[in-house]
Order: sequence, then structure tokens, then C-alpha cells
Amino acid sequence: MRRGNLKPKIVCGVDEVGRGPLAGPVVAAAVVLDSKITIEGLADSKLLSPAQRYRIFSEIMEKSAGFAIAGVSRSIIDKINILQASFLAMKRAIEKLPVRPDKVYVDGNFEIPDLNISQKAIVDGDKLIPQISAASILAKVARDAFMTELANKYPEYGFERHKGYPTKEHIEIIKRLGPCEIHRRSFRPVSQMALWTEN
Repeated sequence: MRRGNLKPKIVCGVDEVGRGPLAGPVVAAAVVLDSKITIEGLADSKLLSPAQRYRIFSEIMEKSAGFAIAGVSRSIIDKINILQASFLAMKRAIEKLPVRPDKVYVDGNFEIPDLNISQKAIVDGDKLIPQISAASILAKVARDAFMTELANKYPEYGFERHKGYPTKEHIEIIKRLGPCEIHRRSFRPVSQMALWTEN
């Protein structure tokens, strides 16, 4: 076959956000970027300010060849554990893509179980692979926005500030009020404080 007839590989990056929080979903994003496209400022979402993330978020949606965002709820996290929930969120995001990738780059140490697409796990991939960096940003912005929405339903918990992460403020609120519906009961700090507030 002549080289000119070879179909270029569709490469996807996938990353998740929200493994550490005590509340809310874990969210993953999958992004397909053309190698010729440049998005200034692509980096691990944790290294960017909220304003930078929002700017790049819009540019990724505009310039990517395909993207998808998916989440796994607190109740499923409690049933299957956070690692398996993270895999499920990433798999869901990949399956929602408008194009089927030929290769998936996964941020971290582990490949996604039962994914019938060639994949490679890359440690610090969100710093090294543009597609993973883009996925990291989409997932972070989407999850932060969702947690801010949940703050309207549970205003006393301050989710718009800490996004469910175990900050000092968040821990003190759970100690005072007890966990709410979206707190992860399988996480030890929550389960311990639930017992403390119920006694």
C-alpha cells in the first residue's frame, strides 16, 4: 500500500478528576486533537488558574476533532470503589466520543480494563501529552461547574468553594452537620464522621 493511502491514526487522551474529594462524582474527559492544532497554555489542569482553565476549555471545544465528558455518581463510587469508578468514567467518556480513536493515552499508572481499543498508560501524561492535558482541563472545569451547581442544593456545605475536597473548612462542616446525600460513605473520613454525628 502506498504511504499516501495510509489513514492517519486518531489519537485520544483521557483523564479523570475527582478521585480525592469526599463528595460528588468522579468526572472524566476524552479528547481527540489533530497534531497540527496548537492550543496555547495546555498543561495539567492543577497547574492552571480557574481563569486559564476556562479560556483553554473553550478553545479545546472549538479546535478539537472530538471530545466527550462523563461522570460516575457518588452512589456508584461507594458500590465499586473510587479506582473502578475512575476507570468507568474514562471508559464512558471514550465511548461517547463522536469519532472512534485508534489509540488511547491514559493518564496514570493503569490502563482501562475491558477497553477494546489500543491504549497506553502514561505517568504524568497530563504534563507530557497534549491530548491528556486537554482532557484534564475539560474534566476539571466540568466537575467544578457541577459542584458549584450542587452548592445551590446544599448551600450550607460550601461546595462552591472546596468542590468536595477534604479541606479544613469542609471537614469542620461535616463534623457540625454530618454528611449529606452526595458525600461518599465509603471514604473513611466521611464514615467516621457520620458515626460521630449520629451518636
